Amino acid sequence: MLAKRLSALPEGEGFLFEPKWDGFRTLVFRDGAELFLQSRDEKPLNRYFPELVAALEAALPERIVLDGELVVAQKDALDFDALQMRLHPAASRVALLAQKTPASIVFFDILCEGDSDLRGLPFSERRARLEAAITGLAPPVHLTPATKDRALAADWFRRFEGAGLDGVMAKPLVGKYESNKRVLFKIKHDRECDCVVAGFRWHKAAKDEAVGSLLLGLFDDEGALQHVGVCASFTAAKRRELKSLLAPYREGALAEHPWGAWAERSANGRMPGGHSRWSQGKDLSWEPLRPELVAEVGYDHLQNGRFRHTAQFRRFRSDKAPRDCTYAQLEVVPAAELAAIFARG
Repeated sequence: MLAKRLSALPEGEGFLFEPKWDGFRTLVFRDGAELFLQSRDEKPLNRYFPELVAALEAALPERIVLDGELVVAQKDALDFDALQMRLHPAASRVALLAQKTPASIVFFDILCEGDSDLRGLPFSERRARLEAAITGLAPPVHLTPATKDRALAADWFRRFEGAGLDGVMAKPLVGKYESNKRVLFKIKHDRECDCVVAGFRWHKAAKDEAVGSLLLGLFDDEGALQHVGVCASFTAAKRRELKSLLAPYREGALAEHPWGAWAERSANGRMPGGHSRWSQGKDLSWEPLRPELVAEVGYDHLQNGRFRHTAQFRRFRSDKAPRDCTYAQLEVVPAAELAAIFARG
């Protein structure tokens, strides 16, 4: 079941609000000795999270199907980058990471219990069945907090971003569980900042003819231009228009490009064209631009110095100097104590 994005909490009664966890959406199937963790794209996850398999076998009833989020918490905040690193092909590395960055799972819905298919029940009843079915939980298995109180939900939205949460969910109490339908609501932060446009990628369906995404940078305290993410979602006409607009900035761009020696300057930096096991099969080649163009973009969340999701293009800023595009303009939310929403037993 999926969610539509809203800019604010929905009006009226009839909603249950939950923190929006930032991890891997996961279905958990338990049937006696069989336990199966399934990702959103229907891939098995058991081998990557052995510590969760053992915990779930101990915590769950004999026959049940649950919906939840698989997360990694470090230093009182969720760490999506650390969670991604858990998907490693080497068994020895998987075992090591299970010790160094153990995962947790947070449940927020129940689909089946025993012989009963619960998907047709209203969410209010499913939530009650969920609470009754998984009592006495202990870390790393959790039940998500939930409230009907709009004021408390608004407080969660303001305070818990610093703990790595992604916003707030609003779920209709009368709603059935409808797979692949956007019948839930997610309320996420929406902010703006000015970024240097230091490169671009061609659109996969129109190479050399239409721009697919712009590569964005911000200057750090040492004056180095760091790659912070991309913006995309242009119309077909805008993609072709961008080709002409960016053409003057391509001339001589690589000669003194700030990302030309990316790996040598920063061991922790990420070269925009660099491949990894997360990007196998994708064309990540990029075209450099002289870092003279500034774009205003919308973003929802900053994590480890990068935009957590694709930024949204707003406009170009001819009145803004590239050197003014620094991390200082970004709103940084202090971390709330994760224990306040993520019970530790």
